[in-house]
Amino acid sequence: MMPACDQAVCVRAANQSDAEALAHLSGELGYPVTAVQVRERLAFIERKRDHATFVAVVPDRGVVGWIQLAEVRALEVEPRAEITGLVVDSAYRSAGVGRLLVARGEAWARENGLPMIGVRSNVVRERAHSFYERLGYSVVKSQKVFRKSL
Repeated sequence: MMPACDQAVCVRAANQSDAEALAHLSGELGYPVTAVQVRERLAFIERKRDHATFVAVVPDRGVVGWIQLAEVRALEVEPRAEITGLVVDSAYRSAGVGRLLVARGEAWARENGLPMIGVRSNVVRERAHSFYERLGYSVVKSQKVFRKSL
């Protein structure tokens, strides 16, 4: 699919040359990661039809945001797309970049026959919550997340 553009921002599929920018933005999101780690993870994701990563690019600036999505299938709920990560460079927030990335994610979900899209957002990210609500997302539940290192 051709990149989607809105004035000076284009959204396209992420590629290996974006690794440095993706790593930097992951740090802004609060998840420090190296470009090497991003390259390895992106290589895996690129081979999976049920995952996608898109970047927002500004000419003369480069990548200013990214969104990652995954198809979720479970016995108890309808298939859906899940936004597993979304971040916009702090200098470009509230400029429509996030809206463009989410719109591309929603288009990916439709292209893959998924009737619903969801996102999980940390309770401390109140600005993100307002952003999703402005885009028509509704809070359907609150939960705790448990993890165990193996």
